[in-house]
Amino acid sequence: MIDKNIFLRIINNLSDSIIENKELLNELDRPIGDSDHGSNMVRGFTEVKKKLENVKESDFSTILKTIAMALISTVGGASGPLYGTSFLKASGAVVGKEELDEKDIIAVYEAVIDGIKYRGKSDKGQKTMLDAIIPAYEAFKACVENGGDLKKASDEAQKAAAEGVEYTKTIIAIKGRASFLGERSIGHADPGATSSYIILKSIASVLNE
Repeated sequence: MIDKNIFLRIINNLSDSIIENKELLNELDRPIGDSDHGSNMVRGFTEVKKKLENVKESDFSTILKTIAMALISTVGGASGPLYGTSFLKASGAVVGKEELDEKDIIAVYEAVIDGIKYRGKSDKGQKTMLDAIIPAYEAFKACVENGGDLKKASDEAQKAAAEGVEYTKTIIAIKGRASFLGERSIGHADPGATSSYIILKSIASVLNE
């Protein structure tokens, strides 16, 4: 189970992980974007850490909604609306919850994926964050259905997300600025998929503490 203390540790840890990987994300964005994915994400998650202090006594849904608003208002480019939508949809999936179990996390994944698909008009196989998130969801759900617990399922999810990032190197970008490069986008990992992997990896690391 994920209780409030674990939940807050997860949010702080994923924020720190994004901040620590600023240069990596900017470097990945350099050949296929505006070289600022890391800078944009750091600005957003620095604000998240500030806002978290004001809502840490609130319920899960309120905390996630606050994170969503912080990201939407501070993260530039496409990442702000997409990550903001992710957390906003997640907030709707945990209304009334005081603890989160494996089924709740599956519901969160499904809400996040639906939100990103709608907002980004994108899907798996188009060199976006969904190429990390959808395989992570599929791995998490399969593990749970086979009797795995939250820790095991989260480990499987982050491994699948890592494989998803590698997969984005092999495909042409269809969405966003990178799509203008056509076949020249092959060979480069998608920055959004990478930041999604970093978040999922950080979640797994907290659950394994």
